[in-house]
Amino acid sequence: MKIAIIRQRYNPYGGAERFVERALAALVAEGVAVDLITRNWDGAPAAGFHQITCDPPYSRLWGGRAARDRSFAAGVQRLLARGGYDITQSHERIPGCMVFRAGDGVHAAWLEHRGRQLSRLGRLALRLDPYHRHALDAEGRMFAHPALRAVICNSRMVAEEIRRHYGIDPDRIHVIYNGVDTARFHPDVAAGYREQQRRQLGLAASTPLLLFVGSGFERKGVPALLEAFAAMDNRQAHLALVGADRRLAAMRGLADRLGLGARVHFAGPQREVLPWYGAADGFVLPTLYDPCPNAALEALACGLPIVTSTTCGAREWVREGENGWVVDALDVRELGLCLDRLCAWRGQGAPREQARHAVAGLSLEAMSNRLLTLYRQLLAGGGKV
Repeated sequence: MKIAIIRQRYNPYGGAERFVERALAALVAEGVAVDLITRNWDGAPAAGFHQITCDPPYSRLWGGRAARDRSFAAGVQRLLARGGYDITQSHERIPGCMVFRAGDGVHAAWLEHRGRQLSRLGRLALRLDPYHRHALDAEGRMFAHPALRAVICNSRMVAEEIRRHYGIDPDRIHVIYNGVDTARFHPDVAAGYREQQRRQLGLAASTPLLLFVGSGFERKGVPALLEAFAAMDNRQAHLALVGADRRLAAMRGLADRLGLGARVHFAGPQREVLPWYGAADGFVLPTLYDPCPNAALEALACGLPIVTSTTCGAREWVREGENGWVVDALDVRELGLCLDRLCAWRGQGAPREQARHAVAGLSLEAMSNRLLTLYRQLLAGGGKV
């Protein structure tokens, strides 16, 4: 079996990229020949795949992100036209591939959710933005293209959005959850890291510590999280934020203005997050839109109860009052109440057990088996593309 996987660039902290790495490693282990077509994948761990660099020029001045995406799509389509692949799977909105993995979600849905934060004029500007117009056009053409035979979603939320916005036949939509290394991400990380990591933060063993992991602070809900944290009844709790963001200084300033400077720890991007999972008592991700964040699955696998949002695909693993809560991303008051509830669970075993149980079946092997089963089904229905 020869497969082409398309992903434009590598971000070592990005959830979609980490899925690609895991999927590639699983496929190579099964003896599948994999070509990764990418503009830039520098720094990715070797997984035994063949990398093809596709980096056609574009005008940063006149076209910006839209021109970048158009040039990459055109380059990919030229490569695929040469044929020879049994399966072509894109993680970008490129018309003409056999499989699309909606790891970044549905752009039409993202604009809908983003618009809730904006004024009427702001929503109009969002719709008229050249990049968003391009993304919507590419998304529509991709879903309507006759070559598209399967759509992989990483949550039921995304599957429903695709049906709602584009009317895709449900038989072509396949929910394959992100795999998590359940042996590595395990409740035992608390025994290995909790004491040392808390010592570095200057925290007592009894101090509640909540954890946020994610890049793109505005979309992931950090401003609302800081406001909710400031409104909590529990004034002893601390919050650690792990992730990269261009607005890091602005978020530090917001924390200071809210009087949280001493209780909020901005850790920046971390290649190794296990010590933070081990040190925390609960995980918080009030994201405005996230198809299925790996960080939430990793936190649950480590036995951390979570608070997330109604617009996060990880909501389906939350059993309210048992391993966490789900709130509206913009409801700061309710978010603050749930943070207090999360802190009240500190030291209790049952919520941690329920958190682990919710994702115990989402192993890397299970993900690999689902992918290979889908590919074999597709191959049974036709020849090379």
